[in-house]
Amino acid sequence: MLEIDGSFGEGGGQILRSSLTLALLTGRPFRLVRIRANRPKPGLQPQHLMCVRAAAQISQAQVQGDALGSSELIFVPGTVRPGQYHFSIGTAGATSLVLQTVYYPLALACTEPSEVVISGGTHVPKSPCFHFLDTTWRAWLERLGLRLRLKMRRPGFYPRGGGVLEAQINPGAAVQPLRLDEADAGRAPIARWGRQLAVTGFSAVAGLPETIAQRQAHRAEKRLRQAGYDCELELQTWEDGPGTVLALVWQLGPVPTLFAALGERGKPAERVADEAVEELLEHAERGPHAVDPHSADQLLLPLALAPGPSEFPVSQVTSHLLTNAEVVRLFTSRQITVLGNEGQPGRVRVE
Repeated sequence: MLEIDGSFGEGGGQILRSSLTLALLTGRPFRLVRIRANRPKPGLQPQHLMCVRAAAQISQAQVQGDALGSSELIFVPGTVRPGQYHFSIGTAGATSLVLQTVYYPLALACTEPSEVVISGGTHVPKSPCFHFLDTTWRAWLERLGLRLRLKMRRPGFYPRGGGVLEAQINPGAAVQPLRLDEADAGRAPIARWGRQLAVTGFSAVAGLPETIAQRQAHRAEKRLRQAGYDCELELQTWEDGPGTVLALVWQLGPVPTLFAALGERGKPAERVADEAVEELLEHAERGPHAVDPHSADQLLLPLALAPGPSEFPVSQVTSHLLTNAEVVRLFTSRQITVLGNEGQPGRVRVE
């Protein structure tokens, strides 16, 4: 049984989620201690607990410590079984993180398709929103030879939640290595109405006045054009809510790369736009044809399962990337090298 300290490195829920996924794929049990010890609310919170229970349910695993606030967990995986699964977080916890925990086992360790429905938050702080999954994560999966269909039945914002994500998972494919060089990683700009657009995306409101979406879009388009990038953003109005989101899609990288910012009570629409724009511009300046900071750590786990070596540039080395590299090394025999200092552009090798 692997012994893992959940407080090392980035010290968040990623250590738990990657450990669950890799345990299901390798058959290796683990004992995780000091779970999220350095967080304001340490231990298992609702979305982390649902990741544990979802991983256990799809494999009939033996689990000890799966309780709210628990700081220690023992997980002994069983055989992953395809099926129709519905996981309800019960709060605005991130549905995206639960899906990422169970996706690879259901896709790679099964011979029949699965349907996964998860209720909770689709657009919540500090986690990938639904549209990042559907735009960027799914595009990377296709680059690796994997297929996934996603649908947002209903949006769910923090703190209310109530969103529903649906995933159709097809099994049988093998992960392909990724060899990505700066020189050939770029994509042609998307053409729309005869224009070559570096940035597309949308500004959306749910249960709030459309003028908020208009202000978000106006500010973002103005700043991006000042920076020299032509862009076009759609205005969208959703039911349910309340909440707002601005999503900017960088079209010049190896896959469409989405950067999003969320509104909250008392937060001006212009500040929402500024957050998304600044994140996109930082990526464009440091590595316009590189893997974005949010995708880099997520690519490590599937590439460790590919038959050959992989290598790709990143626009920013993050603590999430370095931490996930350590977790993947624990469960596999792959050598993972991250070149570059934290906070700066770098390069990743999986051998």
